[in-house]
Amino acid sequence: MELLAEALLVLHFIGLASLLGGFLVQVKDETKVINMAMFHGALTQLVTGVLLVGLSYPLHKSDPEEYGLPDNAKIAVKLLFLLVILGLILANRKKPSITTGVWATIGGLAILNVCIAVLWT
Repeated sequence: MELLAEALLVLHFIGLASLLGGFLVQVKDETKVINMAMFHGALTQLVTGVLLVGLSYPLHKSDPEEYGLPDNAKIAVKLLFLLVILGLILANRKKPSITTGVWATIGGLAILNVCIAVLWT
């Protein structure tokens, strides 16, 4: 089960890289769009994040000293931000272009989610 958790964590990071990569590749572009990297990255983040939280409870039960329980408040905030990101992506993915504000909100929330993951202890 530990190997599964580590594989999910790697996939979670890949989802993050895809979401942020899809955002950052458009920095110099005048026309911003929702690209497939952003869409699939956000979905990967959601699925792997939920699975990681769900897997943390049986891992904690098997070895409480090595595996701590997740901070549910932190997870709820991160999930809320990701759901806003996904909502913006889904609402705008068929449009030929999006406003810079929507694009910046998606990227800003993704970066804020990383900050929460790293800095909230």
